[in-house]
Amino acid sequence: MGRILAIDYGLKRTGIAVTDPLQIIANGLETVPSHQLLTFLANYMAKEEVDEMVIGMPKNLDNTDTDSTQAVRNIVKQIQKKFPAVPLCLHDERFTSQMAMKAMIAGGMSKKDRRVKATVDRVSATIILQSYMESK
Repeated sequence: MGRILAIDYGLKRTGIAVTDPLQIIANGLETVPSHQLLTFLANYMAKEEVDEMVIGMPKNLDNTDTDSTQAVRNIVKQIQKKFPAVPLCLHDERFTSQMAMKAMIAGGMSKKDRRVKATVDRVSATIILQSYMESK
């Protein structure tokens, strides 16, 4: 059984999370510059079996597109073209950054560490993945 990989795509940075091989636990993996995402995914999938990918889809509360929605749609097309054999699911990412911040506070992370946006992106990807797994 392969892993499920989640992507929290941003214009500058992208948070990535994966499950364990049994697809039970979601863990933050990495934050990469967004322009290096496809290279990172290719390298990761050369080493690890990935059964499915999940990408957070940004939407406003009224379900309209945000400023980032089109960028996510563009990267989805690129991912599907480069990895056609791996199913890709879109998952609602509303409130994940706020949830990530609350989780880091609850976990006792220092204020200095919470300011590192790469950490927030990685935790957000983990929350997207956990939410996706719970919805299955």
